[in-house]
Amino acid sequence: MVYAQPSPVDSTQSTNIVASANTNNAPTPFVVGEIIIEGNKHTKPYIIERELPFKRGDSINLPELVKGFEISRQQLMNTTLFNEVIISLKSFRGYMVDILIQVKERWYIFPIPYLKPVDRNLNEWAKQGYSVDRINYGFKFTYNNFTGRNDKLKLWLITGYTQQLQFQYDQPYANKSLKHGYKIGFTYSFNREINYATIDNQQVFVDSLQKGIRQWSGHIDYTYRPGLRTTHLVSLSYSHLSVDPRINELNPKYYGAYRSEVSFPELTYNISYVNVDYKPFPLTGWLADGTVSKRGYNREMNQWQVSGRASKGWALGKKTFYGLQGVGMLRFPFSQPYINQRMFGYGDMYLRGLEKYVIDGAAGFLVRNSFRQQILKFSVPTYIKSKSHDRIPFRIYARLFGDAGYSYNQNFTNNSLTNRALYTGGVGVDIVSFYDFVLRLDYSFNQLGQKGLFLHIKNDF
Repeated sequence: MVYAQPSPVDSTQSTNIVASANTNNAPTPFVVGEIIIEGNKHTKPYIIERELPFKRGDSINLPELVKGFEISRQQLMNTTLFNEVIISLKSFRGYMVDILIQVKERWYIFPIPYLKPVDRNLNEWAKQGYSVDRINYGFKFTYNNFTGRNDKLKLWLITGYTQQLQFQYDQPYANKSLKHGYKIGFTYSFNREINYATIDNQQVFVDSLQKGIRQWSGHIDYTYRPGLRTTHLVSLSYSHLSVDPRINELNPKYYGAYRSEVSFPELTYNISYVNVDYKPFPLTGWLADGTVSKRGYNREMNQWQVSGRASKGWALGKKTFYGLQGVGMLRFPFSQPYINQRMFGYGDMYLRGLEKYVIDGAAGFLVRNSFRQQILKFSVPTYIKSKSHDRIPFRIYARLFGDAGYSYNQNFTNNSLTNRALYTGGVGVDIVSFYDFVLRLDYSFNQLGQKGLFLHIKNDF
């Protein structure tokens, strides 16, 4: 919410000022005075002020200041630090205006048990008979806004199907200018079951190999955010991967050239731009990023990768929205080992309606179209004595969608969905709540004449 009205005590004074300011062809600008912040029990005030397009002492016309309020609210909500942000004019002192920012902070500490199927989605887990052997369980400790500077600390201890230890610390504002930051992280994982090939557009596993697959990796990143919306990242990482030597009998190209282990550094540059209404579930605005990475430097591992994505959302009416997203990826040389060939079906890179399949490749693109209509907006009381968590908000959207894509594969061409145009479509429902929770229920069809119901869940835990 954004309020651009002065408090009632100052209404007469503000009316006279605005009237006198507009008697000339060029209205006299106002000067930003005090910026009062309320509700930030943990977040440092300067972290909040970092997201504002104005600062104390700036001269600005009133319409532009009100526009700046909406930008400020949008930026503060996209930090994912707050459940609610209200910005208003507090008072006028001549041509000086004081601004009030009221925030409701989220809970930042999540020491929670972890229980999750390891398969790519719930439909894949169903194909495995909902086997409890395919569940990871353990403990995830996440501390967002660790020191009040929007930094994040993660420590994950996972066992079950996969044994995993992960540590990461992200400090985006490491200096006084609040433009430079860093990330450090370490991951270890071990798994006895190995996805060694893709056959008939399906992952094929083997779980009878004693040594399984093991991975160690570490990274250190430098981040630079000069303004509000653009962020640069340079990452240097090192990984060591080893697999049971007998995997080469099943797929000699798993690591390439009958190798059972590989070590390599990776250097990555990423630039991202965010100008959307709400980053976890954008309906309007632009969101884009581009990445160039170099993995390895010799015959054991040698890959360049260039990728990019862009999303644009439009409001077609008060409750009607259209979104367009494009994603592209290029790896070269085209001849790569199996582990470097993943394209569609992994993470967020998939066509809605082809979730049952994986499609490998060295180059590919994806286009998504979505029409959304908000059908419900309500909140449910929690009966918790808390100003920031007394209600749980919900927004529900009906969705019509269509996707198209293509994946080029030079080496692994025995799968019918590679090297051909792909298209899907369907209808769905999106349920959005706080803490970036998004539940998507899709009924979709594809060019193979198949149709089905698919469930996707995204949250911030």
